[in-house]
Amino acid sequence: MRFNYEQAVDYINEVPRFTKKNTPGDTEAFFDFLGRPGENARLIHVAGTNGKGSVCAYIASVLKRAGISAGLFSSPHLVDIRERFRLDGEMISKEEFASCMNLLMERLEEFRSQTEKKEYHPTFFELLFFVGMLWFSRRGAEAIVLETGMGGRLDATNVIKKPLVCVITRIGLDHMEYLGNTKEEIAAEKAGIIKPHVPVVFWDEQPSVTRVIVEKAKSMGAEWIPVSEEEVRFFQFKNKTVDFSMRSGYYEYIRVCLHTSALYQRQNAALAVRALEVIGRTPEGEKRLTRRVIEEGLSAACWAGRMEEVHPGVVIDGAHNEDGVAAFLESVSRDGCRGKRSLLFSVVSDKRGGRMAEQILKSGLFEKIAAAPMESGRTLTKEQLNDIWQGKAKLYDSPEEAFVSLIGERTEKDMVYAAGSLYLAGQLLACEKND
Repeated sequence: MRFNYEQAVDYINEVPRFTKKNTPGDTEAFFDFLGRPGENARLIHVAGTNGKGSVCAYIASVLKRAGISAGLFSSPHLVDIRERFRLDGEMISKEEFASCMNLLMERLEEFRSQTEKKEYHPTFFELLFFVGMLWFSRRGAEAIVLETGMGGRLDATNVIKKPLVCVITRIGLDHMEYLGNTKEEIAAEKAGIIKPHVPVVFWDEQPSVTRVIVEKAKSMGAEWIPVSEEEVRFFQFKNKTVDFSMRSGYYEYIRVCLHTSALYQRQNAALAVRALEVIGRTPEGEKRLTRRVIEEGLSAACWAGRMEEVHPGVVIDGAHNEDGVAAFLESVSRDGCRGKRSLLFSVVSDKRGGRMAEQILKSGLFEKIAAAPMESGRTLTKEQLNDIWQGKAKLYDSPEEAFVSLIGERTEKDMVYAAGSLYLAGQLLACEKND
């Protein structure tokens, strides 16, 4: 059977129901069988708990500005599965998606018949990764920015052998049932992407986490490049932009205007700058990645669902864990709101929703809080949401109903926010798109 686009998407979405977790060896064996597509490009590998998608978007935007054809593989998608695959900022077409999926399935049948891996089948995430690499290879991408899934060491993207640079963003407590119960344990999993003699750029915030990353880098003979808040000189936050500068070993000072109201993006942009400096060490990179190109590429970047203003005074953010909520609240506190703030919140069951609710209540930033279960099968129910909010949130049957109500109640000076889950962000953005 040959898939059209809709059939290919349906098949991928059904995969978790009939596949088991593969060993890294099985995943790598199939990638070898495919011919390791895309690996001739300059690879930038990004892991971490919070901010890795934004870091990838910043790097890809600068590479595009430099005239370097850059693929971007990211996750999750918010509305359309094709958001995960971009080349020079453009999503993969439906026709190309189906074509790459059909080629992948043909090669899978050959792999099963010609090897001992008779029962091997890629997982949901592996299928997407392989489709992306086939497409980037077919389109001749000069560089590919790869965002890991939830981990690092065991992630499907970790089959690549020689990236140009690795990046590890902020480490937080997330996916603890898979990655570990402490930030140090989680950092060890994320640091699994570090390769022999490949520079690693990382966010340096907590000494015990930094120690884990540095020890892994030392064991690999890899240069480690810490980036901290001390290097990011914060200038101002106004008119929905974040202006900052940071010292660069190559360009003296990089001065950046980020078109976002998310203060936390200065950290992600700083990580991107350091990674781009590593890329700029190559003869071609040195010529094309000038200070002006970096500044303009960062300024042009955008990333949906991260403090995204969908209407005047109405903002959707993908904060979905405690560190993400802390960063979200920092931005909200600086929004210059002259009226009242309200919040729509929802969360999936494997997150520490109670802790997130405590942070939000303690901030005292919101006059009204609404909560509603999402369409995701992992969502908390109305009853569970009521428990974590201790009766302090008004409950609705759906996020859309809650959002419409909050927007309808706001005055010109008020602000309405939605946060708690990327699934929530995606559901609301899909609704906006269909209106």
